[in-house]
Amino acid sequence: MAKPASTRTTKASKPAAVPAPADHNRERPGEPQPYAASKDELFEFYKQMTLIRRFEERAGQLYGLGLIGGFCHLYIGQEAVAVGIQSALTPGKDSVITGYRDHGHMLAYGIDPKVIMAELTGRAAGISHGKGGSMHMFSVEHKFYGGHGIVGAQVSLGTGLAFSHKYKEDGGVCVAYFGDGASNQGQVYESFNMAELWKLPIIYVIENNQYAMGTSVNRSSSEDQLYRRGESFRIPGIQVDGMDVNAVRGATEEALAWIRAGNGPIILEMKTYRYRGHSMSDPAKYRSREEVQAVRDKSDPIEHVKKILIEAGAKEDDLKAIDTEIRKIVAEAADFAESSPEPDMAELYTDVLVERY
Repeated sequence: MAKPASTRTTKASKPAAVPAPADHNRERPGEPQPYAASKDELFEFYKQMTLIRRFEERAGQLYGLGLIGGFCHLYIGQEAVAVGIQSALTPGKDSVITGYRDHGHMLAYGIDPKVIMAELTGRAAGISHGKGGSMHMFSVEHKFYGGHGIVGAQVSLGTGLAFSHKYKEDGGVCVAYFGDGASNQGQVYESFNMAELWKLPIIYVIENNQYAMGTSVNRSSSEDQLYRRGESFRIPGIQVDGMDVNAVRGATEEALAWIRAGNGPIILEMKTYRYRGHSMSDPAKYRSREEVQAVRDKSDPIEHVKKILIEAGAKEDDLKAIDTEIRKIVAEAADFAESSPEPDMAELYTDVLVERY
């Protein structure tokens, strides 16, 4: 007679270990190297970053005087990101879109400081005819598509711009800038999915300035290594020292090479820092003055380039001459803005609808 099966409950055997999956980003861009800028290029980087710094300082003053209305988000401290990236792009071919902290990007793209300052002050001579203000600047001529006040909205729009580049086969690449706070928005991941599916030519630049409004990235993000955010979509990411303009330029060139080889999108996380509050209305009480000063002392992007230039034999007088020139440019931009007329009431009815026949 067959022995009945035991009814005793036995401890379940431990399941066999599942081997770790292979990295689904098998093909990855190369390790970026800092850009070997010539002395002339370093002078240009210094000039552009100093222009952004002085322009933003003056914008802060005008806001305090009541000449700039609405919101105003300054780019002070983050200058190396815009300058390093823009210097690697092809004007008139590549497109750019960003959020509401947009003045620095426009300056780095070579747009006249006078029309930017006029836009900040709501004047008719502004680049958006005084109707966009600080957060909504726009220039079709320069392929600069904003300036957007909705957190993360520019990521979806930038993905559409990248689709346009691919559809037209014009060889252009879109750069979509957004911050660490926007990186938690759902539409960002919908965009990632489509961009990788269609292998769109886009660089997603996360300007991680450490604070989403008043909350540190460590408190608001379960994965605070933001360059990894595209892994589940098979989008590679690179973390970059966003306070070093040569590191930014080198990483951008690697990203462009990756995209132009037909590999699709890439993420660049720029580890940077803003010295001022989130906007002019933010007293930034969530961090200490010592923290901000420590970054200024150790990592300031302008001082970094200045040090390299001096080590390369540049004279202090040459740098002082640049500083003097920049202050004059910014003063003239402010004077131009203050003396320009406000938009005519008829402007309320322009730029509302485009009819195509």
